[in-house]
Amino acid sequence: MKAIVKTIDLPKLFDQKQTSVSLAGWVNNRRDHGGLIFIDLRDCYNLVQIVFHPDQQAIFEQAKQLRSEWVIEIEGQLKARDKQLINDKLLTGNLEIEVSSLRILNKSQTPPIAIDDDQPLASEDKRLRWRYLDLRRPKMQANLKFRANFYRYLRNFMDKEGFLEVSTPILANSSPEGARDFLVPSRIYENKFYALPQAPQQFKQLLMVGGVARYYQIATCFRDEDPRADRLYGDFYQLDLEMAFVEDSSVVRKTVEPLVKGLIEDFASLKLEGGKFLELTFDQAFQTYGTDKPDLRFGLKIENISNIFKETEATVFKQVLDKQGSIYALAIKDVLSNKQNNELIRIAQDRQAKGLAYLIYKDGNWQGPLVKFLSSTELENLATLFEIKSEPLASIFLIADTNNKISLQALGAVRSTLGDWLNLKNDQLVSAVWITDFPFFEEDEQTKQIVFAHNPFSKPKQDINETEDKLSIKADQFDLVLNGYEVCSGASRNHNSDNLINAFKTLGYDLDTIKKQFGALLDAFQYGAPPHAGCAFGLDRLLMILLKEPNIRQLVAFPKNGSGIDLMMNSPSEISHQQRRELGLEDNV
Repeated sequence: MKAIVKTIDLPKLFDQKQTSVSLAGWVNNRRDHGGLIFIDLRDCYNLVQIVFHPDQQAIFEQAKQLRSEWVIEIEGQLKARDKQLINDKLLTGNLEIEVSSLRILNKSQTPPIAIDDDQPLASEDKRLRWRYLDLRRPKMQANLKFRANFYRYLRNFMDKEGFLEVSTPILANSSPEGARDFLVPSRIYENKFYALPQAPQQFKQLLMVGGVARYYQIATCFRDEDPRADRLYGDFYQLDLEMAFVEDSSVVRKTVEPLVKGLIEDFASLKLEGGKFLELTFDQAFQTYGTDKPDLRFGLKIENISNIFKETEATVFKQVLDKQGSIYALAIKDVLSNKQNNELIRIAQDRQAKGLAYLIYKDGNWQGPLVKFLSSTELENLATLFEIKSEPLASIFLIADTNNKISLQALGAVRSTLGDWLNLKNDQLVSAVWITDFPFFEEDEQTKQIVFAHNPFSKPKQDINETEDKLSIKADQFDLVLNGYEVCSGASRNHNSDNLINAFKTLGYDLDTIKKQFGALLDAFQYGAPPHAGCAFGLDRLLMILLKEPNIRQLVAFPKNGSGIDLMMNSPSEISHQQRRELGLEDNV
């Protein structure tokens, strides 16, 4: 047999007058027309039409047997199609191969799911059950290739910037990273466990102590979190990096900005909104957009309108303001249906708001159940603030509550929904904003105890011991948000062992517990630890944005489903009694 060629090379071979070719792949479909058999043969790159003539009787009889997804190898002559039969949508649409030799490499049963992107998709669970078939779809092939090229782009950038790729352990110890650990029982040491790393945090900091100037790896991380559309269950992938002799996290941001900009504009051919990265503090983002992950492809800013109602007679507003609460609002230059307004009320209530009021402005007249309780001056001030006096249509959505956090979060969710409904989220644009100055501590909503707000290894911007209001302490920590998704988190590190111990002691950890969990890191910090800072990118989520893919599971070869189950491998599964006994999980009988 001759060397197998690729479908993508066929146009070039034809131009070079090399018409005798050998090709292998899957039968995409078969058509019988006027005594000829036409087959679209699909390899890992594209597909091409091949033709069987009845004058080659033996081969023609073989071709009659062929069915979708049979694996075959053919030899034949590459020829130009008749002009009226050219398929402009196909790379090889002006070519076909007249087959002179056919070898059936393997047969296939009728596939349980559609493999052609032009056919209706099966349910996600079915596609994940037969994922190896789903991967044959052109879109999935394209996603896998995009991901491979994406990794190559990352590695090239990191290499040029002087980063050293270092692999860190998968079997490690449990560490508080904000989610549940996956635990692995030790067979050798009974009742002791490894933990799969939520992130290589401690190891990369130890590399800084170990004299590595700039570290990175494409790391597999493990977190036992509930799955959702933008978060994989179980294992996910990070571009993890750290830089020695860096005391300010802004250095990390400036280092990786060209990487992100290149990925958006050069690699994915999208447009960076405004051509630059914006920066907001955590407080600014939350007060203006109701979230620390704002999508800045559109406006709809939240305004504190309490001053407009400081002398109001509207009881619902007056009661909130008398209790030192606030009134927040946002406006759109449009009017929604009653059904949509009711849906927004439900969305706000799902975020613990007691309700969502709305006002409608039509050609200078106000409508809505709230209007009769408001004075003409209050309505006039609202129209001025939201610049709607000259608008034919407008709506204002308001929340009054004594808990400002609830009000802002609820309006943030309303804002995002309005962005979808009003088609304000241009998928050809990527808005990039650094969110900085995160709270170092926060109050747990259930226990009301102070806990770490994010990464416990971040460096606080104030002295913890000298600051009475612990919730006011900010961390030199940041997130990168693209189109409303957090794709990167980073910080400068608390590289002094005494300061790190103080941070944990503030939350009630005793010294023995701290040393037990972080002994290696604390010991290392006593031997000349340089200041250092770093970050980690969630690669799957970043790929979602670059590919404009709404479901993160379509970017991974073998993901779990929305319930955290691998339907193809039937995982998680039970283990044998023998295995349980070896691991000390079951008594020997």
